[in-house]
Amino acid sequence: MTIRVTPKLDPPALRRRRQREEVLDAILLVARDVMRADGVAALSLHEVARRVGLRPPSLYEYVDGKQGLYDALFLLGVRLFAQQVERASAELTVDSSVAEQLRARLIQYLTFAHEQPDLYSLVFERPIPGFEPSEASMAAATELLAASRAAWASMLAGRELESDLTPDQSHDLFIALEHGLTALHLANEPHLPAGQGRFGGLIDAAVSLFISSWSNASPPRLRRNHR
Repeated sequence: MTIRVTPKLDPPALRRRRQREEVLDAILLVARDVMRADGVAALSLHEVARRVGLRPPSLYEYVDGKQGLYDALFLLGVRLFAQQVERASAELTVDSSVAEQLRARLIQYLTFAHEQPDLYSLVFERPIPGFEPSEASMAAATELLAASRAAWASMLAGRELESDLTPDQSHDLFIALEHGLTALHLANEPHLPAGQGRFGGLIDAAVSLFISSWSNASPPRLRRNHR
């Protein structure tokens, strides 16, 4: 005997919420397409509305104007970057060396910039004059930075590495290194993935140079860049 179970219909409020989320997802997807094609600063509410199939005033039912749309995209970028960091961290173990951890950080940062150039620019650069993320979005970004600093301190803990810098200072210096390397890679060979190209291929050299500043650390052997 087969018993058929009739699924309960969602309450109207839940259906409306799901429909709203679907439309918002479509708006963000289209906005990203526009930014990738025309640049982050060239985002147009009129063009987004046209592609989604809405009248421009209807967009305000989902985002608070252009600033609200940028804020939603900023938060999306923070969340996707956090997922990228989590995936990279999952490939490491408690026995991973400092060199392996630094290399993983560089690769995941450059990979995010390569795969999500629009969100990378919005989150890690300042392409929009006057745009300031909301308190909620900044809180998410601040939480991500705090987690990065905690992971950095954990990496250094118990290791005999000499430096005149505090852990936070060496962390910030590494951020400057990875951002500079990534910016040059995107400016010259944005089509190439992490580990390839004039600047993208310098990951291992950058790790070696950074570690050599810690006098008691042995620089890792450089890997050849196979193309």
